[in-house]
Amino acid sequence: MTDIKKYAVVVAGGKGVRMGASVPKQFLPFLGKPLLCCALQAFQTAYPGIKLILVAPPDLLSSAQTVLRSYLSDLDVTVVAGGETRYHSVQNGLKEITGSGVVFVHDGVRPLISSELIHRCYKGAIEKGSAIPAIPVNESMRIVTPDGSQPIDRDKLRIIQTPQTFLTDIILPAFNQEYNEAFTDEATVVEAHGTKVNLVMGMPDNIKVTTPEDMVRAEALYSARS
Repeated sequence: MTDIKKYAVVVAGGKGVRMGASVPKQFLPFLGKPLLCCALQAFQTAYPGIKLILVAPPDLLSSAQTVLRSYLSDLDVTVVAGGETRYHSVQNGLKEITGSGVVFVHDGVRPLISSELIHRCYKGAIEKGSAIPAIPVNESMRIVTPDGSQPIDRDKLRIIQTPQTFLTDIILPAFNQEYNEAFTDEATVVEAHGTKVNLVMGMPDNIKVTTPEDMVRAEALYSARS
């Protein structure tokens, strides 16, 4: 399996308005380097030689290139412009894939991704065509109804993470279909194209940095791990 081509599409094309900063959150400093650097380094560590594709905001492509030159000069990263939605951003990144293999699609603002999880997702995709990391819900959940709310069996719920991982012959055709507002992640796109997805165990500390509080928590977790 070592000769199978591997691609990582790191999606960092959002505006990050909930962070309240003057620049998108993926460019904010995280323990001495821009946040987006962590994901790129993680994939290179897990699979040296993996093809790295960074999807950045269209108006910040030069900033992304500057970050790469300043902090990741030893990595070969292809930078592409993001689109109107996550679907379009991922679609732009997938256009850089030139052969068959395994594709990881990862949020650029999940800095705590580990080699262990990347390897698990790769194995799941090889065996079943896809691997979507997910973790159990550990709190009581309710769904809002017109009459108020009602409880949900949390044992049947999962929190979905990235890297969502697929064989190229599954994800590439799926992203040729017409955009639908129901596409919230890559799994929903693949399912809409008629292919069921496979869940694998995620990691509780594989958090997505969305707010300033998330950044503090992520830095603490990263430091503790180191």
